[in-house]
Amino acid sequence: MQPIAGWSAHREAVERLVRSHAAIPRGAPVRLAKKTSNLFRPRSDSSVPGLDVSGLGGVIAIDPQARTADVQGMCTYEDLVAATLPHGLIPFVVPQLRTITLGGAVTGLGIESTSFRNGLPHESVLEMDILTGSGEVVTATPDNEHARLFETFPNSYGSLGYATRLKIELEAVPQRVSLRHLRFEDGQSLTEALTRIVADGEHDGVRVDAIDGVAFAPDELYLTLAEWTDRAGRVSDYTGQDIYYRSLQQRSTDLLTMHDYLWRWDTDWFWCSGAFGVQNPSVRRLWPRRYRRSDVYHRIVALDRRFSVLDRLDARAGRPLRERVIQDVEIEAKDLPEFLAWFDEAVGMRPVWLCPLRLREVDGAAREWPSYPLRPGTTYVNAGFWGTVPVGDDASEGPLNRAIEAKVHELGGHKSLYSEAFYDREQFDRLYDLGNLSEVKERYDPEDRLTGLYEKAVKRQ
Repeated sequence: MQPIAGWSAHREAVERLVRSHAAIPRGAPVRLAKKTSNLFRPRSDSSVPGLDVSGLGGVIAIDPQARTADVQGMCTYEDLVAATLPHGLIPFVVPQLRTITLGGAVTGLGIESTSFRNGLPHESVLEMDILTGSGEVVTATPDNEHARLFETFPNSYGSLGYATRLKIELEAVPQRVSLRHLRFEDGQSLTEALTRIVADGEHDGVRVDAIDGVAFAPDELYLTLAEWTDRAGRVSDYTGQDIYYRSLQQRSTDLLTMHDYLWRWDTDWFWCSGAFGVQNPSVRRLWPRRYRRSDVYHRIVALDRRFSVLDRLDARAGRPLRERVIQDVEIEAKDLPEFLAWFDEAVGMRPVWLCPLRLREVDGAAREWPSYPLRPGTTYVNAGFWGTVPVGDDASEGPLNRAIEAKVHELGGHKSLYSEAFYDREQFDRLYDLGNLSEVKERYDPEDRLTGLYEKAVKRQ
């Protein structure tokens, strides 16, 4: 865990960052010098040193009474939670993977099981300091002279700058989480139950503090309802031999510590650790517990993509090439049954993670965010699916990813941009309001030193 950074150390780190920006030659790409990433889209190489973010990976200060924290932009949620949980506090939304950074979750969007009541991570940000393309650090709030930057920053993926400090709200939580796993026989019945639970905030008279689900097959789907609690009892441990996602099929109730609930998906990267043999009991006993982490698996995947190991093995064995289908999409809850039915027929990949979300309401009103426009008062469901599908020689053209984009667009949804995208510029503009983003970028990056969002997400720059 990073130590509490403190204000003096933070100011020194920001000064180093600004100097490193000034040292990057004009015309060269301005990027973070970052060791880890949770992106799944390739980008062009650069021989120019990146921005020096050393010393920007910790928590600056926590105010337990006000339930706020000042956090550096490169602080991982693992370190953030380690600092807040001893105070009985957590961020309003804690994305599933330990090494996602707070700045990354805000500029690139994040989601988790509290999103049906707390929205997305940027919706609990009170203010943020942003290093802009011009090399200036500005403080943006919802109502100061940089308010337009504040509202356009989410989903901008570094095209408007990088957050050096974020002041966020925190939520008080107990020590444990009680789970109920509800099984459904089809997507329609699950959607009806999900919609009702999101609206009521309870099920069978028990409060629901968090909700997500998994679709294992067309006739086997689950919703997991979580209640924050101090209930006594034996807690489960899914960092050892037991595997969390399989427990949904094996038991109807469960009890976890708050810490283990927040990271329940990280140990096995949802279910993707199976690709490395880690779910085999014999392999799991030999695979050190400290390496059962999403960032370890991500590095293995990055090495494979760099050297095309699996593609070469498939080609040598005469197997069709596989397309990487790694996406998270947001569609309205009412369209979920149609999407799942289409996905089963067109793609055939399971399991699929399901996570409801709504724009957060404060005093009965929800704020809209132009770079990822969701409608207030509307329940969406994030469908996440991550793996490979054999398609043949045109795998590099992304036929299934293109088909998913088309279906999501037909249903009026959006997809996250952490992975490959194939939209043409006109369609991308309509979905993510490039016009507004370009106007904001012109103000804060007049020399166009930061790569644009379309160029990052689609052109792989």
